[in-house]
Amino acid sequence: MSDVNKTIQKWHASFKKGTDFDSWGQLVEAIDEYQILARQLQKEVQSTNSSDFTEEQKKTLGRIATCLEMRSASLQCTQSKEEFKLEDLKKLETIIKNILTYNKEFPFDVQPVPLRKILAPGEEENLELEEEEDAAAGAGSTEAFPPRAPASQGTLLPRLPSEPGMTLLTIKIEKIGLKDAGQCIDPYMTISVKDLNGVDLNPVQDTPVATRKEDTYIHFSVDVEIQRHVEKLPKGAAIFFEFKHYKPKKRFTSTKCFAFMEMDEIKPGPIVIELYKKPTDFKRKKLQLLTKKPLYLHLHQTLHKDS
Repeated sequence: MSDVNKTIQKWHASFKKGTDFDSWGQLVEAIDEYQILARQLQKEVQSTNSSDFTEEQKKTLGRIATCLEMRSASLQCTQSKEEFKLEDLKKLETIIKNILTYNKEFPFDVQPVPLRKILAPGEEENLELEEEEDAAAGAGSTEAFPPRAPASQGTLLPRLPSEPGMTLLTIKIEKIGLKDAGQCIDPYMTISVKDLNGVDLNPVQDTPVATRKEDTYIHFSVDVEIQRHVEKLPKGAAIFFEFKHYKPKKRFTSTKCFAFMEMDEIKPGPIVIELYKKPTDFKRKKLQLLTKKPLYLHLHQTLHKDS
């Protein structure tokens, strides 16, 4: 069997697995499977090196990815007016299985999913304010460092060179507790260090996308190297952790909640910090807890001192 046929077989198996979960009412598992397959199809559509599929076939794969995203969105929002039904999705099984020979018109009037848009800080809150009437956006400047487009592998930076008498801080992000942890798509964490006015003191970093979800926890298990010696952090500075996830219905990456750690909390060992409602308030003046439930961000700190 050729490599392309193996790929198609793998896609078909993933599609069947997702629709089976959907049929059985295992919605979290169905959403995960649909999202994994949608990303695989999008990767193929956006690949410039692949000659396995014609441009027309790539368009069809892109439309299938759109339908997977739509079904996933319907499962996450039961009151959605744009509901995409399971029986509609099942009509695509024959197409994905026979993509190399399929030459009929696509059964639904949908377009391939565009490249995912990562919004700059503040933009996502503005979009969501229209629907959710959130509180005023948190003020903070990001001018000191250029904007980044987070990739699935993250943008974490290596540890700084040691200096005599100076201390470096490594923070392991272990896990975050959320009541709807299993439904968060492509979750990752953005880490920044801000002064009292919300101005960046360090380059902003993103973790890789988390891959493990368990009950009410999303596990990261990644080390973040703070890009400034502890002794050089000004009084009143804080380290912020913004939890972000992808919203297929709105097609952008959104901040769900945030947490922060102040300078007097820097000490070796584990620490558990509270989660706050978005938008991120870098000035820490109007903080609202995300939930009364005992759900937190779990971290572990390691201090490196060069004597």
